[in-house]
Amino acid sequence: MTHILDELAWRGLVAQTTDPDALRDALSGRVSLYCGFDPTAPSLHIGNLVQILTVKRLQDAGHQPFALVGGATGLIGDPKMTGERTLNPRDVVASWVDRIRGQIEPFLAFDGPNAATMVNNLDWTADLTAIDFLRDVGKHYRLGTMLAKDTVARRLNSEQGISFTEFSYQILQGMDFLELYRRHGVTLQTGGNDQWGNLLSGVELIRRAEGAPAHALTTPLITKADGTKFGKTESGTVWLDPELTTPYAFYQFWLNADDADVVGYLKVFTFRTQDEIAELDEATTSRPAAREAQRALAHDVTSLVHGRDAADKVVAASQALFGRGSLADLDPATLAAAVAELPSAAGRAGDPIVDLLAATGVVKSKGEARRAIGEGGASVNNVRVADENAVLAPDDLLHGRWAVLRRGKRTLAVVDATR
Repeated sequence: MTHILDELAWRGLVAQTTDPDALRDALSGRVSLYCGFDPTAPSLHIGNLVQILTVKRLQDAGHQPFALVGGATGLIGDPKMTGERTLNPRDVVASWVDRIRGQIEPFLAFDGPNAATMVNNLDWTADLTAIDFLRDVGKHYRLGTMLAKDTVARRLNSEQGISFTEFSYQILQGMDFLELYRRHGVTLQTGGNDQWGNLLSGVELIRRAEGAPAHALTTPLITKADGTKFGKTESGTVWLDPELTTPYAFYQFWLNADDADVVGYLKVFTFRTQDEIAELDEATTSRPAAREAQRALAHDVTSLVHGRDAADKVVAASQALFGRGSLADLDPATLAAAVAELPSAAGRAGDPIVDLLAATGVVKSKGEARRAIGEGGASVNNVRVADENAVLAPDDLLHGRWAVLRRGKRTLAVVDATR
């Protein structure tokens, strides 16, 4: 059986570890571990998904996970390279804690011999006095080490500087590790590689306060082969919350993965085996136009985050847009998401199709629209328009609102009767 560290390494999920040999020995038995998620936004994003899935892989390998949602650290926020964070109101952070817990819980098993546990660091910081914090925790920290942390050093050398509040964040995260060690025997913390300094803060605090060893493991920050930022689209961050990024848009993000990136994404974001991924890698090389790896990636990750039913609906919508299914069979939410990025124009029943083709930009002019119809290359809701004098019928407005216009195979637009 493959050791979990070797599995993580093959998937490209090991950036740095403390004492690799000691960690390997520890993970050969059963380890209690934790990963923290701060509620600094109403949803997690696909960068956070790397950590959730890494924790799940460790649980599947027999280890006991603790998922920490930082009701305390979320009130402060980890220092950013670019400047001071805006502090969110306490009630907002509390509501985000609940939302983020709900996003993490479906990925982990909360029963069985290595059942997961959700924790909130507000439980051990809310009643902590400043004097107790300084005496019991602060005394173990050395300013030289804290000042050397990359983010802190950069901020200190910037015009804006860094507040004592954000400077103290690394102490709070270290205290989380110590508390989980004392309460639950947690000896491993995982996180993104940008958190390496914060993870070491906890390892060192446990060593100083308890005289005990602890471990840290970070995953690399995911990047694209072309150097552009992963997890961003033209419309912004790719969120896990379906209200912020629809399942359709989520699926399309993965479907649009570059050939140079897709195999790496399959390793990180899916649970496909080495053999399955090797087959998809070969397909990408020999049959790139089929985009088999991208379709597998998109369906797997959308199913993980939004459920198999949502993923299947998205696939049906994608096929229907390009004439390989019925647009009328799509529910309103799925259809709305599918047409959201298409060029659009206002239209009503009775409007000439020629006018609508031109208004939406499917063609450049009404004359070109007539030629397209005459050549059999224009359709409404995947039904070919045969008469250049045809008008939009009431039944053409799907769910009373949308009509999808298409010229040829791939030039699409939508008429929206509510505009």
